[in-house]
Amino acid sequence: MLIFLQGLTMGLAYVAPIGMQNMFVINSALTRTRRMAYLTALIVIFFDVTLALACFLGMGAILETWPITKTVVLLVGSLLVIFIGIALLRDKSAKEVDGDVNIPLAKVIAKACVVTWLNPQAIIDGTMLLGAFRATLPSDEGWHFLIGVMLASVLWFMGLAVILHIFRHKFTPKITRLINIICGAVIIGYGIKLFVDFAMSVAPLISPT
Repeated sequence: MLIFLQGLTMGLAYVAPIGMQNMFVINSALTRTRRMAYLTALIVIFFDVTLALACFLGMGAILETWPITKTVVLLVGSLLVIFIGIALLRDKSAKEVDGDVNIPLAKVIAKACVVTWLNPQAIIDGTMLLGAFRATLPSDEGWHFLIGVMLASVLWFMGLAVILHIFRHKFTPKITRLINIICGAVIIGYGIKLFVDFAMSVAPLISPT
C-alpha cells in the first residue's frame, strides 16, 4: 500500500504542473461541451498512461541489463527532479489556453498524441522521473508504484475536466500559481529522496575497506 501511495502522489505531482497536456484539457473544459471535455480528458489519459508504461518498463529493462545504470539514473534523475521542482516554484507566469477548439474527434486524438508522445520534454522527464523511482523499488513491487502513477493520471485529468467545466467562469491565474507551488514542493522533496538513495548506493564504493 505504501508503494502504491508513493506512486499516486508522485504521479499527481508529475502530471499536475501546467504543460501541454494540461493546457489541452483545460482548453477543452473551458470552451467545449461537457461530452467533448470529458472525452478529451479520456484520450489524454490513454496517451499519458501508455507513455508512463513505456518510460517505466523501458527503463526497468535497461536497469536489469546494465545494473550500473542505476547509480547514474539516481544521480541524474534526482538533479532533474529538483530542477523541475525549483522551476515550478519560480514560475509566476499565467498561461492562456489555445483558442482552437472547434476540431473533429480525429484531430482531438491526433493532437493529444502529439502533446504527449511527440513532446520531447515529456518523454525525457517521464523516463528520468519514473525510471529513477524504478531503480529504488524491488522488482515485485514496481507494479504497485506504476498502478498508483496511472491512477493519478486518471484522477488528475478527469478531475481537471470536471471541475474546470463546472467552474469555467471562475478559473484564475492564481489557481495555476498555487498548483505549481504545491507540485514544486512535492517534486523537490522526491528529488531529495532520490539523491539520498544515490548517496547511499555509492557510499560503499568510496568508503575505505
